[in-house]
Amino acid sequence: MNPVENYFLNQKEPYQSLMLYIRGVIKRTLPTIEEKYSYGIPFYHLEKKPLIYLNVLKGTDFLDIAFVQGIKLQEEFPELKDYKNRKNVRSIQVKNMEDFDELQFVVLLNAAGELSLKSKSTWNP
Repeated sequence: MNPVENYFLNQKEPYQSLMLYIRGVIKRTLPTIEEKYSYGIPFYHLEKKPLIYLNVLKGTDFLDIAFVQGIKLQEEFPELKDYKNRKNVRSIQVKNMEDFDELQFVVLLNAAGELSLKSKSTWNP
């Protein structure tokens, strides 16, 4: 079993189910995306650039779906939040399946993918 799968399977519910479901949505939406295990969490890279990562932050009750260049998407997608004053990363926080809007997430994911492909730098706006 690879490290990403181990990470997902070691999560408590509802996070495990959420992560596995969202992983499937990411892979279906962006079939060329590469899944990696970096910094102890699952990252998704598009053409070798980090695009998105999934994390359950300590002391929180939500899954953080974080977009590496989220600051550039925040105006178009107001559901993206700045959690704890991150410089560029913006995320959506999901507590359960009922909170997850798959159609809106797919639109956001496609926009993030297009932005990443056009950008020369990944982490800096």
